[in-house]
Amino acid sequence: MNEPNTRRPAYTLALAAMLLALGFVLPFFTGQIPRIGNMLCPMHLPVLLCGLLCGWKYGLAVGFILPPLRSFLVGMPPPFPTAAAMAFELAAYGFLTGFLYARCRRQSVPALYRCLIAAMLGGRIVWAAARVILSGVSGQAFTWQMFLSGAFLTAVPGILLQLVFIPAAMAALDRTGLVRFRRSGEAAPALP
Repeated sequence: MNEPNTRRPAYTLALAAMLLALGFVLPFFTGQIPRIGNMLCPMHLPVLLCGLLCGWKYGLAVGFILPPLRSFLVGMPPPFPTAAAMAFELAAYGFLTGFLYARCRRQSVPALYRCLIAAMLGGRIVWAAARVILSGVSGQAFTWQMFLSGAFLTAVPGILLQLVFIPAAMAALDRTGLVRFRRSGEAAPALP
């Protein structure tokens, strides 16, 4: 199957850059209050959309670059271990959404939900693995309770936001013609 980024590389690169900028700006709307930011996961939305709209390569790159770049330029999230672990987590989100969705036989809202849930679970597992490794380097413990709290319990509002906003955004883009859900065997449409 053709991935979205094989048609117009300049358009896809510009879209990925716009989503990177959006991921940089969205956390400012949480008021730089870490507790609210941890709950709403504002950097996750543009990375998941980037994987869906631009393909897995761009989703992976934007996801990996965003947390360290934001940490370096504005100091949030803290560079170690938070930004480092988030880089791997968001890279997994971008990769998995783009990779899985491009390989769906029928790109539809149910397929989108399956890909999103798989990407969210996979990204959280990657985040836990990165935290375990980084905790080992720094000599701190990373417990099962820390994983459950950080990956799921605290992030429930963000998970719900992602499960509502991303399909709604994709459906809106489908109505405008910028993205099109396709049926089984149908080739991917060219980007404008």
